[in-house]
Amino acid sequence: MLMWVGHLRENSSMYKRAPSSRDYSTVDDVEENLDILDNGLDKGISNPSWKLSLPHVLVATISSFLFGYHLGVVNEPLESISVDLGFHGNTLAEGLVVSICLGGALIGCLLSGWIADGVGRRRTFQLCAMPMIIGASMSAATNNLFGMLVGRLFVGTGLGLGPPIASLYVTEVSPAFVRGTYGAFIQIATCLGLMGALFIGIPVKDIPGWWRVCFWVSTIPAVILAAAMVFCAESPHWLYKQGRTSEAEAEFERLLGVSEAKFAMLELSKVDRGDDTDSVKLSELLHGRHSKVVFIGSTLFALQQLSGINAVFYFSSTVFKSAGVPSDLANVCIGIANLAGSIISMGLMDKLGRKVLLFWSFFGMAIAMMLQATGATSLVSNVGTLYFSVGGMLLFVFTFALGAGPVPGLLLPEIFPSQIRAKAMAVCMSVHWVINFFVGLLFLRLLEKLGPQLLYSMFATFCIMAVIFVRRNVVETKGKTLHEIEIALLPQE
Repeated sequence: MLMWVGHLRENSSMYKRAPSSRDYSTVDDVEENLDILDNGLDKGISNPSWKLSLPHVLVATISSFLFGYHLGVVNEPLESISVDLGFHGNTLAEGLVVSICLGGALIGCLLSGWIADGVGRRRTFQLCAMPMIIGASMSAATNNLFGMLVGRLFVGTGLGLGPPIASLYVTEVSPAFVRGTYGAFIQIATCLGLMGALFIGIPVKDIPGWWRVCFWVSTIPAVILAAAMVFCAESPHWLYKQGRTSEAEAEFERLLGVSEAKFAMLELSKVDRGDDTDSVKLSELLHGRHSKVVFIGSTLFALQQLSGINAVFYFSSTVFKSAGVPSDLANVCIGIANLAGSIISMGLMDKLGRKVLLFWSFFGMAIAMMLQATGATSLVSNVGTLYFSVGGMLLFVFTFALGAGPVPGLLLPEIFPSQIRAKAMAVCMSVHWVINFFVGLLFLRLLEKLGPQLLYSMFATFCIMAVIFVRRNVVETKGKTLHEIEIALLPQE
């Protein structure tokens, strides 16, 4: 055991000396290193209780609930909003109401890593709640398009802060043996937020001005998030990086128990605290020794969005209506498919692993998009179109929730070294928001110009590209501590 610890320290010092020209290990080398670490590490103690960290994780996932809610809040009420605010029939304005929120999210996301490293994870959650409260109130009270757009922009900045911080926080406070399961909570909370928005939007056709209620309701969980975070633990990893060692150990005791806190602090001590997070520059993430792992993370998020998933969530009512399916029924079915897939992924994340779920999830999404493209051809009857279009979309959402939805947000904080974790997540999530913005803005226009068959075929092609990328570049991390993963990903001599 002492020899093994000495070997880890030697590797850690080697990592500190690595020049920027070195590359990361191949996928096979890294997975072999992870196996060696897994076999060589005898912790000598049982797994910590998962019950201690669970309340902190649940509070953090309120931000994910809000994320899902605001993604879906304009889905059903969009037509009523456009009529009441005077831009009905203007598809560009309708797309802008959806996508300006994503533009705001890009701003918030770009700042998230620096804010999280500056003030801590807990205060960042509180900061992300404030613009969501202000923006939702503005959107609910406005009488014109401009007010709606400003409100949605404010909400977006909060949404941009939330997802990367939720992924960071859950990764850093969770015991290794349930980290995948807890990571799946983020996707489940997002799904519940989407379903909540869809259900609350149901009366919008029958009750004038109901869309305003849809926005007012969202302020309640945002207030709860800001208040409840006062009682949650700060990330011990962040505290340790700040040199607040005794506070980090105290937080580990809250999250893992007294006996486990000692081992957790030993793990942290194996990483030189000299890696000051403030010294990590954006250029090093994009061109330095960390560039490859950041490239993997950015590409995963890009492929996730280019698969077309958020086009489904934003405009499912429009697509189902064209297939002759009542939008209320369609949206409920989508919510159920999303929730079912998310719950199943929670049970499989720490059993099958991240890579397996990601691989087969993208593969299933490709099949589902091909079904939708088939349903859009003239070779299929009207009944066939219904089954192919609706069935393909439900299968697409289900398979997305199994892996492509929850895995990237969990996997990336695991594979990023501690000194770049927050800032690297900000960079990767920024790629997510940029592509998300353009999908939301242009989907209806592309559907009109290209037709559903070609558009869905393009989405299917991106899913196939994602399958190949995952096979070649993603490593398995289930059951490993963050320090074990960091050691396995050390640059090679």
